[in-house]
Amino acid sequence: MPVKIASSRRLSNGAGSPGAVPPQAVTESALLLLPGSVLGHFWPAERGVVGLRVCKQLRRDLMAYSTSITLVLKAGPGAPLSEHRVRQDFQRLPEHIMVTLICRGKLQGASDRWLLGTLKECKGLAHLDLSDNGMGDEGVEMLAGALGDCKALVHLDLGGNRMGDEAVGRLLEVLGECKALAHLNLGRNRLGAGGARMLARVLREWKALAHLDLCFNTMGHEGAGMLAGVLGECKALAHLDLSDTDIGPEGVGMLAGVLGECKALVHLNLRGNRIGHEGARMLASAPRVEKSAIDAPEESTGERRLRETGREAG
Repeated sequence: MPVKIASSRRLSNGAGSPGAVPPQAVTESALLLLPGSVLGHFWPAERGVVGLRVCKQLRRDLMAYSTSITLVLKAGPGAPLSEHRVRQDFQRLPEHIMVTLICRGKLQGASDRWLLGTLKECKGLAHLDLSDNGMGDEGVEMLAGALGDCKALVHLDLGGNRMGDEAVGRLLEVLGECKALAHLNLGRNRLGAGGARMLARVLREWKALAHLDLCFNTMGHEGAGMLAGVLGECKALAHLDLSDTDIGPEGVGMLAGVLGECKALVHLNLRGNRIGHEGARMLASAPRVEKSAIDAPEESTGERRLRETGREAG
């Protein structure tokens, strides 16, 4: 998300001489979060590296004029992030500012996971990407303790974090209060049938949920059945990724029975589930489903023809 700052006052450039910073130079930029502080140093993409005085002015403008900001946590030279400073900066952010925080592959060690606890200070947190951090159950428990105060959350990406059913259950209890959630990625974790059961309990709470990614989990046909029981109530769901979830033809059959109720669904990914001839037949018979919305390319030519046309290959 771009930084929207309506200011063109004259600021110092990196060399110490004054120079005008046009509004678009800031508006079209993303924020780069560096070690030391969340809001301490910015690199406007259109200007290259700028000096500290410019950074401080941008910080003041950010607080005064922004409606949304994007913070990207990256490894780099210099001092490590300060928990006190990060918490303080989050507390200073006005609640009207919509915050996107991206922190991929940074929280591998327990010593970095204090960042999760600071998120509850960020009241305007709307988009959170913590994918590929390998947090495990302990890290996800810490995250669950913080997200209870993030009522504005609309996008959450937790793919690739080695979460098991118990930790996912604790997280889902909290996320049930995030009524505006529209995008949820729990793919590439350790979600089994038990986790799918807990997910099914809260799915109906997210009236705006449009994108759900559960790929590369092991929920099996039992988990697919749990989801099938509530998918008809997910009126906004447009994209559902169940690829490589071991649901097999039995799970596909359960899903096919409710796909007709998913009026907003435009894409269903079933790759890697070995649905076979039987699964293709059941998908073909699903009422009022656009066949092109179903992605299952491991089918044979005959199975694909059966699913797309409802007829056997001649």
